[in-house]
Amino acid sequence: MKLLFLTTVTMMAFAANSVLNRAAVGTGDMDALSFGVVRLVAGAVALAALVVWQNRGFAFGGAGRGVSVAGLLIYIFGFSLAYRGLDAGLGALILFGVVQMTMFGGAIAAREAVPTARWLGAGLALAGLVWLLTPGDGAAISVTHAGAMALAGFGWGLYSLQGRKEVDATQATAMNFIFAAPVAVVVFVLLSAESTITGAGLALAIVSGVITSGAGYALWYAILPDLGASRAAVAQLTVPVIAMAGGMVFLSEPLTMRFVGAAVLVIGGVLVSMRKS
Repeated sequence: MKLLFLTTVTMMAFAANSVLNRAAVGTGDMDALSFGVVRLVAGAVALAALVVWQNRGFAFGGAGRGVSVAGLLIYIFGFSLAYRGLDAGLGALILFGVVQMTMFGGAIAAREAVPTARWLGAGLALAGLVWLLTPGDGAAISVTHAGAMALAGFGWGLYSLQGRKEVDATQATAMNFIFAAPVAVVVFVLLSAESTITGAGLALAIVSGVITSGAGYALWYAILPDLGASRAAVAQLTVPVIAMAGGMVFLSEPLTMRFVGAAVLVIGGVLVSMRKS
């Protein structure tokens, strides 16, 4: 029950990132790329301060650290660039679909036991997500932006798989952010022709970086060894559902019967998959 509770808290943090992003970018208070970079830098500063305060020390982490940092950067920039020309629902579907493939692939490669119930639960939850997020207008899909989101999903899957090997979750997350932040700033300068940053947008990005990303990602690394790759993959399918519920509560987005039905499928599938056997 403790693991289920901590997993729920982590998924809520991930979903809060989406709500904060929509609140800032959707209102024009900040462009998506600026939001991602500020979020990363704010998280790096806060986590570095926490490591110093707790006397954890700064460990480089070898090749594994490079994998985590690369995964984090691919995710941040792939996500930001994809939403310049991709429907939000379709983007989330591509993102979490690729995350599933990456992490289930990692589980199989590591010879992690994946019982039949977990495959069935994953299929049920993914079906609910497809029902919820697939656009119904038949609009043309930008292959470039869809590819960027697929890369983001691969990056996040890679980042999560590496987290299973970390001993100190807070220190590892801090080092990932600290190494990734300067690279993100340089890439931002090279890629961003123009940016929009208001006080409100900046505040939302900082909250996202410090709390729902920094603390949320540290908690994610802490529970990943107990979850395993396949259960961690399926658990993340709840994020779009929680994010949409948050949008209804905080952004006055409409509640629909389609959402209710799809949410039941997703949550039911995840609960089946969360069983150890």
